[in-house]
Amino acid sequence: MVDHQFAEPELAALYDRFCGWDGRDDLDFYLPLVMAAGRVLDVGCGTGMLLHRAREAGHAGRLCGLDPAGAMLDVARARPDVEWIQGDLSSASFDREFDLIVMTGHAFQVLTGDAQLSQALAAVTAALAPSGRFAFETRNPAARAWDRWTQEHAVEVFGPAGQVFRQSHQVELPVRGELVSFTSTFTSAGWQRPRVSRSTLRFLPAGALAGFLSAAGLTVEEQYGDWDRRPPRDRSPEIITIARLT
Repeated sequence: MVDHQFAEPELAALYDRFCGWDGRDDLDFYLPLVMAAGRVLDVGCGTGMLLHRAREAGHAGRLCGLDPAGAMLDVARARPDVEWIQGDLSSASFDREFDLIVMTGHAFQVLTGDAQLSQALAAVTAALAPSGRFAFETRNPAARAWDRWTQEHAVEVFGPAGQVFRQSHQVELPVRGELVSFTSTFTSAGWQRPRVSRSTLRFLPAGALAGFLSAAGLTVEEQYGDWDRRPPRDRSPEIITIARLT
């Protein structure tokens, strides 16, 4: 369930530079949840940043990362004391094995269809031990995050040899309904051509999200509008949810 913009090996090696811990707010929120759970599954684990940090912080239980992108897992496997599985929730077959399942980095939003979302949540409930919890976030559609996915908000990072890499987005307009499609373009002076990928994300309203969770047998235990745990508002940037298996 990784962001497929980084699925190529050359881009996967840059993921932690574009999306590193210090530039994100979500991982400091999830890390205490991971540390408090004995058995943890990170769906869409990418390069394994969260599970790496948990092991470094002394987590002694089972840590498992699941991701469909082999190039991302090649980076993650630098740490062999975590279980890494290539695949996604549709291909994995876990049976009551985890106390906590997390989906970070807005990975939940790649579940774009009703059937795909329902199938994924069914897999989550099948993988959770009794009273297990599922923690994830999705962007609040009312905040219209895609309005800032423009050339003016491009991001540049330095590679290991000091070379500059640039990432920019262009949204396909007009945006109608819950699906937002966009292209991501990566450029660097040392490349003969840009790397371009197309993605589609679903911006699910809170009410519809609650319906899918309830149908899957999950009860919302905590919900926040931002990473500082402030209550959700109409235009909060996030819908951060911790749900418990009922």
